[in-house]
Amino acid sequence: MFKWLIPLLWLAAMPAGASSSLQQMERFLSDMQSLQASFEQSVLDPQQHQAARSQGVFSMQRPGLFRWDYAEPDKQQIIADGSQIWLLDPDLEQVSVQSQDSALQGTPAMFLIGGDPVEKHFEVIDIGDSQGFAWVELIPRDKESQFVRVLLAFQQNLLQRMEMTDAFGQITRFQFYDIKQNPKFESGFFVFARPEYYDLYQH
Repeated sequence: MFKWLIPLLWLAAMPAGASSSLQQMERFLSDMQSLQASFEQSVLDPQQHQAARSQGVFSMQRPGLFRWDYAEPDKQQIIADGSQIWLLDPDLEQVSVQSQDSALQGTPAMFLIGGDPVEKHFEVIDIGDSQGFAWVELIPRDKESQFVRVLLAFQQNLLQRMEMTDAFGQITRFQFYDIKQNPKFESGFFVFARPEYYDLYQH
């Protein structure tokens, strides 16, 4: 559950054709220390039929912190506090928690929030311009990764789209908008507080 929700996910000032896809990705990563954006998420089954759709707000801060606030169709919250990842499900009145290192294994979040070179965890391929975006393909080096490929789409050095394909052929797509680069977050924004009466499940 964590790995397809997490993913995560992510933004400077030149036309797409002015630099290669890899240069746009590097500029985005080097300029970004924190980020907040609204997102739309779609999950497609192996036959390319839409199986789920959701939206909300994504926030992150280096090193090691992120937060997904899902608003529709169901409210959920995912918080990475630097050591653990918490998933809050108000409808079920339950909380799941997992080690951050194991949950992010083989996902884009490994370098987005950690700052490691992309090449440490992925084979990086510049696949050029298409549909007005500059595209980069990432192939996880970790054979245990749930994902077999990740596509990133940049425009004006901003990450606009992300698409992850898992080992079963399911695709999770993200589109980002209302992007705020390097915002300031209040103290405690990435700290999770579990409601006392919620059940707790550890993975």
